[in-house]
Amino acid sequence: MKRSALLLLAAITAFGTAAFAGTLHGKVSGVKGVSVVYVDTIAGKTFPAATQHVTIDQKGLMFMPHILAVQQGTTVEFLNSDSVAHNVFWPSISGDKKLGHNMGTWPQGQHQSFKFDNPGIVPLLCNVHPDMSGYLIVSPTPYFALTDKTGAFKIENVPDGAYTVTAWNEGAKSKSSPVKVAGDSTADFMLSK
Repeated sequence: MKRSALLLLAAITAFGTAAFAGTLHGKVSGVKGVSVVYVDTIAGKTFPAATQHVTIDQKGLMFMPHILAVQQGTTVEFLNSDSVAHNVFWPSISGDKKLGHNMGTWPQGQHQSFKFDNPGIVPLLCNVHPDMSGYLIVSPTPYFALTDKTGAFKIENVPDGAYTVTAWNEGAKSKSSPVKVAGDSTADFMLSK
């Protein structure tokens, strides 16, 4: 009897939690390439940092992937798979030069890691190869997504509520809009240079 009651309570709790979370989907237009869409800072709410590390490789004299989005507090491993030495640095995070950092230079097969505790746009560069560039978008929430080739995105399990949602694209002006999530919700963005 106790076991049945506990299972019923667990099912009700799971259903209740699922009923108050929705999916935010939409499209980013006016630009080409991959965009990143994320729910911006939520006042009074913090999120546990991601425990899984992610990797950005330097391969073929490129940052791979060229654009990556992670949650604030994520540790990123920067790997060098090329036969030449590479450097990783960023002059700022979202324009704040105090958050710039140079990780140094290292040879093939080695990696360096860095924990990104500050949200924002991180332009990745290499001092050794000035043509190399990439972007790391550090979202202040776990609610973010990269668009597909058509500009479509989907962010699942967003709790119902009112948020500021931001769309970013390389070379375009970011755009933030108020969005209300209630179950299945839509937000479209038109970006321009």
